[in-house]
Amino acid sequence: MPTKNLPPVADLTHLKHQAKDLRKSLAAASLAAFQRTREFHPRFAEMSDAEIAGEVFSLSDAQLVIAREYGYASWPRLRAVLAGAGNDAAGLIHNDRIDDPLFSRAVDFLDAGQASLLKALLAQHPGLVTQKMFFEGDNYFTDPVLLEFIAENPVRQGRMPENIVEVARVILEAGGAQNADALERTLGLVASGRVAREMGQQEDLIDLLVSYGADPGGALVSALGHGEFGAVRKLLDCGAPMTVVAAAGLGDREALAGMLPAPEPEDVQLALAVAALHGRAGCIAELIAAGADPNRYNPPGGHSHTTALHSAALAGHVSAVRALVAGGARADIPDIHHQSTSAGWARFAGHVEIAEFLEGQSGNLPGE
Repeated sequence: MPTKNLPPVADLTHLKHQAKDLRKSLAAASLAAFQRTREFHPRFAEMSDAEIAGEVFSLSDAQLVIAREYGYASWPRLRAVLAGAGNDAAGLIHNDRIDDPLFSRAVDFLDAGQASLLKALLAQHPGLVTQKMFFEGDNYFTDPVLLEFIAENPVRQGRMPENIVEVARVILEAGGAQNADALERTLGLVASGRVAREMGQQEDLIDLLVSYGADPGGALVSALGHGEFGAVRKLLDCGAPMTVVAAAGLGDREALAGMLPAPEPEDVQLALAVAALHGRAGCIAELIAAGADPNRYNPPGGHSHTTALHSAALAGHVSAVRALVAGGARADIPDIHHQSTSAGWARFAGHVEIAEFLEGQSGNLPGE
C-alpha cells in the first residue's frame, strides 16, 4: 500500500535522488530499506532481510519502489505524470477527480441517497456497476468500482445518506454482488471507516455485505488497525474466526493463549503491532515469547512504516511501552517516514512521561 503523497509540485530530480539513497541504504543493511523494498517491490515481497541483501538491486529496482510508495504502478508512469500536468489532483476530493460524467452522476445519486434514480441509471447503463475509476497517487482506493463509494472511506463528504443500505442494495442487485473482490474491499472500507460508524450505518452495512457473500474474516485486520472495535465484534458475530490478531487487538488473553504458538510467524508479528497500537500490555509479553520480534517494522496492515514501540508511544500506552522495552524493544530505531524515534513520537503527541522513559533507554542500530 502506498505510504506517501506527492506534493502539489513534485521534482523528478529529487525523486531520482531518493532512489539512489534507497540503494545506498540497502547496501548499508538499513532495516528501513529492507522494509520498503519488501513492501513495494513484488520480486522481494516474500524475502527476508538476509535474502534481499544477497540479491542484485539495480537503480531501476529502486525507482520502482519509489514510484509505488507514491501510489504509481511504475517509474515510467510516475515520470509521465510529472512531465505532464503534474499532481493536479492534490487537494481534490475523489468526486472531483472522476472523469466520466455518467459515473459521476451515479456517485452523486449515491451520495444524495436517491436510490430510485440510481436504479434507473444502472438499468440504462449496466456497465457502470463494473466500471472502475483510477485514482493514482493515493494510499488506497486506487481503482474502486461504484459499490466501494458507499463506505465513504476515504472521506469525501463526511456523511452518508440515511438510506445508504437501500442504495447499496440497489448496486448489489444491479450486478455489484457478482464482483467478489469488490465485495471484500467494500466490507473492509466499511469496517474500518469512521463515517459509517458515526452515521450509525456501519453494522447494518456489514450485515448487508456479508449477506451478499463478503467474508467477514477478511475485514478484521483493517477494522482492528483503525480501532473500529464495534465493527470487529460485528464481524465476529457474522462468522469471522477469532484469530491471533483479533485476540491481541481485543486484549483477549485467554483466547490468545489458546492459539499460541501460531503456525504463521507473520500473524504473530501483526498481532504484536495491533496489541501495541491499542495498549494491550498483557498480550505483548506472550506474543514476544511466541516469536514476535519487537524490533521489526510492523507488517503491512499494522502501520508498516513504524515499529510496535512507535505505535504504543504515539497512543500514550505507558504499560504497553514498558512491556515492549522489557521484551527487548529498542528505543533508537527511527520510523521510515520522519526518521524519528519512538521517544520523538511520544513527545510529538504530548506524552512526556513516555518520552523521558524512552530517552533513558540505550542501544545502537546494527552497523552504526
